[in-house]
Amino acid sequence: MNLTKPVVGVVCDVIKYGANGFHGAGEKYINALAHGSNAIPILIPAQPAGEDLESLEKHFNSDFFKQLDGIFLPGSPSNVQPSHYSNEASATPESHDAQRDGSSLPLIKLAIENGIPLLAACRGMQELNVALGGELYQCLHQHEQFIEHREDKHGTRDEQYQTAHQVTLAEDGLFASLLNATSHNVNSLHGQGIKTLGQGLVAEAYAPDGLVEAIRYQGDKSQDEHSFAVGVQWHPEWKFNQDKLSTALFGAFGDAVHKRYLQKHMEK
Repeated sequence: MNLTKPVVGVVCDVIKYGANGFHGAGEKYINALAHGSNAIPILIPAQPAGEDLESLEKHFNSDFFKQLDGIFLPGSPSNVQPSHYSNEASATPESHDAQRDGSSLPLIKLAIENGIPLLAACRGMQELNVALGGELYQCLHQHEQFIEHREDKHGTRDEQYQTAHQVTLAEDGLFASLLNATSHNVNSLHGQGIKTLGQGLVAEAYAPDGLVEAIRYQGDKSQDEHSFAVGVQWHPEWKFNQDKLSTALFGAFGDAVHKRYLQKHMEK
């Protein structure tokens, strides 16, 4: 397959429609990747039901996945099953997607290990954190220290995605350098959030209540510099070209996947 642009794999949800399940990802993510990162989005179906982890890892190490120049983990109405990060019973048993968990978590590890650029939004950021050993709050609204991070279910789509609160950007962090600022207003449509950071992750942004709103993988001091691996708790794909930080974020991801694409072709 001779492609003239880098390829970004987008992990799919299993979406129930009537009695059937469909694999898919939102058009808003596809649009932001195609036009904001100048890449070719390719949908990655979720793990087939019942497939074991060993066979899945062999699947992800196949020649097809070696052709990927980037990985994108989109948001979703579903939540990561808590069995992946704690011994707690699920507080949202009706809101899980076991097949996506079974695909995204090992794929994140392989992307980190192989230096494949990775960008994650909302649920995707939570997956990035869990894949690297971090924990989540299952229901933020049940903890008094947190503001309301969920969207208004009765609002219009534009109302749900409008800016909800400000985030403080980490000094000397990637986001602060992209924006040349120390704060930014973001939308907020999530019920879960990071409780403890996964190994090798650093916080890039905080909500007013102290909740981590953006993360970046930096490994440890003994490791060489790693490829782009970033997650945000908000939805930067929504009207990305009308928001300075969102435009910069998809642009930086695009730079990373284009760099990998060029390196691969130079090695041939």
